[in-house]
Amino acid sequence: MIEKQQNNPLHGLTLEMILNALVEHYGWEKLGQQINIKCFTENPSIKSSLKFLRATPWARTKVEDYYLWTMRKSKQMH
Repeated sequence: MIEKQQNNPLHGLTLEMILNALVEHYGWEKLGQQINIKCFTENPSIKSSLKFLRATPWARTKVEDYYLWTMRKSKQMH
């Protein structure tokens, strides 16, 4: 199990850390344009978004995938 986690690029990151990084990088408006989820487009907050994402696996997957894509893109730019 530990070996699997070492290969997981999200290992050690909480959903809150991921969401905060995306909001800091893009802002709510741009994030809502990129991932069209109501919790990002209508009165967004970290608390309400986390509640929705934790209860909605498909939305969480979208956010995690977008975070990974953003990190890969950032590394290519540096």
